[in-house]
Amino acid sequence: MSLPSLARRAPARPLGAAPTRPDNIAFDSGHAFPGVLPDLTAEATRALTEFRSETLQYAPRPGLTPLREWIAKYLRADGTKVAPGDILVTNGAKHAIELICKLLLDEGDTIVVTVPTYFTAIPIFRSFGVRFLEVAQDADGLDVEQLEALIAERERKGERLPKFIYNVPDFHNPTGVTMSLPRRQALVELAARKGIYILEDSPYRKVRFEGADVPSVKALDPGGLVFQCGTFSKLMAPGLRVGWVATTPDMVGRLIQLKADGGSCPLTQRIIFEFCRSGRLEAHTSRIQETYRRNRDHMVAALRRDLPAATFAVPEGGYYIWVTLPEDVDGDEVTTRAAAGGATVIPGSKFLALPEAGHPRNTVRVAFSHATPEEIDEGIRRLAAAFDAVVSGAPALATPTGSQTR
Repeated sequence: MSLPSLARRAPARPLGAAPTRPDNIAFDSGHAFPGVLPDLTAEATRALTEFRSETLQYAPRPGLTPLREWIAKYLRADGTKVAPGDILVTNGAKHAIELICKLLLDEGDTIVVTVPTYFTAIPIFRSFGVRFLEVAQDADGLDVEQLEALIAERERKGERLPKFIYNVPDFHNPTGVTMSLPRRQALVELAARKGIYILEDSPYRKVRFEGADVPSVKALDPGGLVFQCGTFSKLMAPGLRVGWVATTPDMVGRLIQLKADGGSCPLTQRIIFEFCRSGRLEAHTSRIQETYRRNRDHMVAALRRDLPAATFAVPEGGYYIWVTLPEDVDGDEVTTRAAAGGATVIPGSKFLALPEAGHPRNTVRVAFSHATPEEIDEGIRRLAAAFDAVVSGAPALATPTGSQTR
């Protein structure tokens, strides 16, 4: 008996756990450092006792009112003019991205992404049948002049304009670049002039170690143009799965109707609100900044010491360093050898929306957020050994045994 075909959006093959050594050091995922995960016992107890009738029921579909009020106040302190009615609580930022895609995209629509771009967003976008318009970026972020030229070319050809521009302007994932204020202003002006939405993915904004804050893209919004996606994953704990969309009340009302969960978990929302209301978030954010600054500095030193052939920009915040290898070195091959040698990273090819476009493949992303300084030293030594093996043409290592699920 033959089974019916799967949906077009279904992956070609199931995702299996990649084999890794039992002593593997993970630089591939943006996990939180275990030592900064907050103790939420008191907040959880309060949520399950005093607020039991709220937290064990279905939640209001926009999110708990006190949390939406707190998020709006938090964003206003950051320069963004929003009210509670502009906020929709979601199951993390990626849920917010998916909802915005449901709202805006039809099959065959075009969206703008940077080269490279956040790799987990790519399959979300692709599942909606989009076409990608790739735009370069440099030390100042997304190249708005190039984008304007690409849009003008589409207009000359009579092609439809992109539905939205997707970007991670603060400590970009994967490159770590922060978009400059002039570029942000130019992007908003271009989008407003052409009638194109902007999806500002902003999970790392408060994970800044040095340098001056730049106004968010949403803070420059002339009115309803920018959807800003935020999350508590990088501020508190990724396992809580609570994020938000900042938009307009009209768009919030439309997004709610596309929200199949019937309302994000009220228990985790209440725990987060109690934590934030207590004033603990400010000190906790400082602790995160100090810890990740230490880890970044340690990884920068390790890369300079053990992998001097590589180049990279030192990010002022975030979780990642984008490592560029010599032009003739394949980042995919280095990644494979590094995994066999006990250090997992992500090759730059995973961050390309159009991998067939002939982009250079001599990059890897390394995350400094999760590992200890000692693990960073050893992991970078393993990565450097993998690089040396690729350069020398040494035989590949055998597939590791004793794999761990990631």
